[in-house]
Amino acid sequence: MKTKTTKPDSVIVIAMDEIPLPSTYGAAEMKFFIRKNTYRGAIIVLILLLLCLLINFVMVTVEKQAAEIKVAPITKTSLEELPPPDASETSDLPPPPDVVINTGPAARAGNPIPVPDAMIAPDLQDFATVDVADRASSKGGTGEDLGGFAGNIDWTGDKKVETTTIKDKEPEPDEFIPVEKEPQFDMRKLQGLVVYPDMARRAGIEGTVVVRALVDKTGKIVKAIVDVSDNKALDQAALKAMLDYGHATPAIMNKEPTTCWVSVPIVFRLK
Repeated sequence: MKTKTTKPDSVIVIAMDEIPLPSTYGAAEMKFFIRKNTYRGAIIVLILLLLCLLINFVMVTVEKQAAEIKVAPITKTSLEELPPPDASETSDLPPPPDVVINTGPAARAGNPIPVPDAMIAPDLQDFATVDVADRASSKGGTGEDLGGFAGNIDWTGDKKVETTTIKDKEPEPDEFIPVEKEPQFDMRKLQGLVVYPDMARRAGIEGTVVVRALVDKTGKIVKAIVDVSDNKALDQAALKAMLDYGHATPAIMNKEPTTCWVSVPIVFRLK
């Protein structure tokens, strides 16, 4: 009869110095440290919050003081409290000037000057009657027409009449000016005034320079600029020829001479 043999379980041997000692740090200690640090954190947060509120209050106060408008103090004084004026000061004052009331029609008397209808403003298109023009002055009245003559008429003729010449505004080169007939030039005479630049002649430079000239009412060449140029070496010679031309036939508008710009080509050709 066979019998089973069992092996004995393995035995773990632990030395005495390897046994852990019981810990003195547990749940009670953890709760104590948590409570202590919570209080400390709450106090720090409150201090920071109070500091932020203090800074905000100071900034708002400074901004209000800067925005306030400083007004000088107002002193109220009644008329009874004012001292009487000094007689020596009032006696030296000059007498008041004579006040001339300029009544009469608002129209001005003078020689009529014909102007184009397009240049008359809408508020100036009403003309005075013969009766109003006979009673008007050269300066014009206030418009309070009481049926008499204007108060600023010089009946004696002793006053010196000042005349003012109104200078026409110079138009811009690109400004549109309506004309019936543009300024006329003698192109043969203009080309004869052209002096070919030596540098351009030696370099064999040819081309055309379109010059814009401002011609006034008398036909005088007031100003000249280069509009289009084939070569900059020819610009100064073209401008000099235009300015040396003298007088051209002025532009015509409503049968009257007028100031306007005109473009004139000047040709440079080597013979």
